[in-house]
Amino acid sequence: MIATQNVTLSYSGKPLFKDVSIKFTAGNCYGIIGANGAGKSTFLRLLSGELEPTKGEVVLTPGERMAVLRQDHFAFDECEVLQTVIMGHRRLYDIMVEKDALYQKEDFSEADGVRASELEGEFADLNGWNAEADAEMLLTGLGLPLELEHRPMKELDGGQKVKVLLAQALFGSPDVLLLDEPTNHLDIQSVRWLENFLLDFPNTVIVVSHDRHFLNKVCTHICDIDYGRVQLYVGNYDFWYAYTQMAARQAREQNKKNEQKAKELQAFIARFSANASKHRQATSRKKLLDNLTMDNFVPSSRRYPFVQFKPDREIGNDLLSVQGLCKSVGGRMVLNNLTFTLTPGDKVALVGGDELARTTLLQVLAGELEPDAGSFKWGVTTSQAYFPKDNGAFFDGCDLTLVDWLRQFSKEQYEADIRGWLGRMLFSGEDALKPARVLSGGERVRCMLARMMLSGANVLLLDEPTNHLDLESITALNEGMTSFTGSMIFTTRDHECVQTVANRILEILPGGLIDRRDTYDEYLENPDVPALRERLSRAD
Repeated sequence: MIATQNVTLSYSGKPLFKDVSIKFTAGNCYGIIGANGAGKSTFLRLLSGELEPTKGEVVLTPGERMAVLRQDHFAFDECEVLQTVIMGHRRLYDIMVEKDALYQKEDFSEADGVRASELEGEFADLNGWNAEADAEMLLTGLGLPLELEHRPMKELDGGQKVKVLLAQALFGSPDVLLLDEPTNHLDIQSVRWLENFLLDFPNTVIVVSHDRHFLNKVCTHICDIDYGRVQLYVGNYDFWYAYTQMAARQAREQNKKNEQKAKELQAFIARFSANASKHRQATSRKKLLDNLTMDNFVPSSRRYPFVQFKPDREIGNDLLSVQGLCKSVGGRMVLNNLTFTLTPGDKVALVGGDELARTTLLQVLAGELEPDAGSFKWGVTTSQAYFPKDNGAFFDGCDLTLVDWLRQFSKEQYEADIRGWLGRMLFSGEDALKPARVLSGGERVRCMLARMMLSGANVLLLDEPTNHLDLESITALNEGMTSFTGSMIFTTRDHECVQTVANRILEILPGGLIDRRDTYDEYLENPDVPALRERLSRAD
């Protein structure tokens, strides 16, 4: 068990958290959510002991062990992969190092023998004999090839390092597990394995994540950080969202009723306060007015952008035809003889482990790259808008204000109209006048979405549009994609977005593609897919 007792954390005299008292117990998984800047990762750092609270304390049950997902991908570069995982249980790893040092001594003394015996007993108590096998199981579950286990960490790429550090945190069944964005850079198979691991995990899990599907799958509780408070809700993310929306609606309705009642009382007082015969009634109503309780409903600090794509025209009978499309990148064939046809109404999710293949296909269809072989043809009634994964060319070194930046892509040239579009994407007041080059990753994405909304296109090509967005913006984008009446081809790591938007799944493989008119969950559970994937993965 881990708990906070009247914890306050202040920066420059301003509290980020104030008097937070909350208990996290074994057998539960707590999802930490909140608007950008609310302090989700900071709260985890308080729980881990990396930060000291200004007031109050964090209490961990004596004798219990805490594990934290590390974010420094270079901290273990000189260590072997398997060794790095076992370091997740520091006491066990220290025993292993001390044991090895003792047994390598040439002048092994009687005192050394006594110490070795003590270490062997503690080693057995900590299940040390199974340590390497347990570490290998974690690495395999997360999709890391076992041939890498004795390689130094510096030889791994960024995605592989993330998996090793996650395995390190999970190793040895810690009593309290703190995870900050654990699904970042994981493929769908690794995410599903992690979900199942946490569902069976018997101890306390506290996780920060922007993945709504993950939060829904693993969380038993949601901790909402807002206005310096941490409010605990029983249930997963969908339950929290539905409950808070309902509570806000009820509070607004009650306020309206109170406001109407106050107006009626004020009118009566104004009308009859000078009338002697009505004076007693007027005085009575004034007391009612004074005692009328207006619910002090404080709306959430969360701000949701408004995302709505409206096509200027409907798509005719022909949408897209692709025949024998091939493309190599860096000497590797990433698109191999792809053939498919899209029809109006198709919302296609590109999936699979080859991120470069998905991006390359979208670049070819958007006209950014020329295919090496094969062809594709858009219908004459189609118009396309493309959202690139790398949007640096639109912003790097750009000194235009956001108003002037967006004006480049708009038929509407009046500043008031442009500001209206920026306001939908949460850029209001002075924010609309800052240079485009200074925007954060999430702000750039919102600007790119505004650009797409202005296009009036009836076909959207979206490459990882949920990257860099907070939960509120992802939810708004998801709703905008769902309600879009045109067609789209998109790729995203957000499981919920794929499940709720796509009506067709394309998985690009070295030997071709798998094409299924399924929802994402249906596709993942389709018994025919693994055999097809295996065959197409081996194809030349």
